[in-house]
Amino acid sequence: MGATMSTPRREGFADQRLCVVPRPAVRAAADRAVTRRLVVTDAGWFPAADGHLRQRRNGADEAILMLCVRGSGWVEVAGEQVVVSPSTCVLIPARTPHSYGSSNEHPWTIWWCHLTGTDLKDVTEALGTEHVAPISLRSLDRVTAQFDELVATLEQGQTPAHLLAATGIAWHLIAQIAVDRVLPETGTPVERAIRYLRERIDSSVRVADLAALVGLSPSHLSALFRHATGGGITAYHIALKMARARSLLDTTGLTVGEVARVVGYDDPLYFSRQFRRLHGLNPTAYRAQRKG
Repeated sequence: MGATMSTPRREGFADQRLCVVPRPAVRAAADRAVTRRLVVTDAGWFPAADGHLRQRRNGADEAILMLCVRGSGWVEVAGEQVVVSPSTCVLIPARTPHSYGSSNEHPWTIWWCHLTGTDLKDVTEALGTEHVAPISLRSLDRVTAQFDELVATLEQGQTPAHLLAATGIAWHLIAQIAVDRVLPETGTPVERAIRYLRERIDSSVRVADLAALVGLSPSHLSALFRHATGGGITAYHIALKMARARSLLDTTGLTVGEVARVVGYDDPLYFSRQFRRLHGLNPTAYRAQRKG
């Protein structure tokens, strides 16, 4: 894989940050509401971690989440090895044989944490760990800041309140990584298609025309679009139109017919039927609801 292994170091790394929650505190957190669902047991930051190597033949009791911000390294899980480069993260499932280490030529700088709890299976599914694969991040600065906040929280203490705060930060961190995993990167065909639809809320767009615009077949674009958004292209465009319609109904005095025309419907009755199908009530009834 282009990464050479080295012997493990016994000492730490210059300027490292390392927090280990006492195991009695972890067990207590596992018995409390909220934290029982996800407990951060360890967290840290290893800068330029030359010689960093860990080998666990029986795995770890916790899942291990690592983010590489500089340099590179490798991770091997159940015999499958991948290279980990900057702006990528990897989740190693709990109780799975693994090893990982820093590149000899360009030692990695990593943020990491260990996670346990009743919702750990949901976490691993959200991050797609059926096969070990680095997740490329679109929002590296945001994820890095969340790791920093997580470590800083545990550095302040490991009281029930600190562990509760760490749980909240960890969920936010996981959600951001999960979003980055599925949202298309800037400039890709799917991202260009989404941007095109957003810019044309006041018109109709044929799937075949959109596919031709971004250089894909309609079936290929539809498959990629469904993976990124959870739904089809037409449904996504309608949802954009309806979001704009809700905003206009809530914040302006435009008539239903005028709102319909703004979002690309020449027939107000057809617009009302589409609105009711999505919301369960017509635009006039929606506007009459008290909100906030």
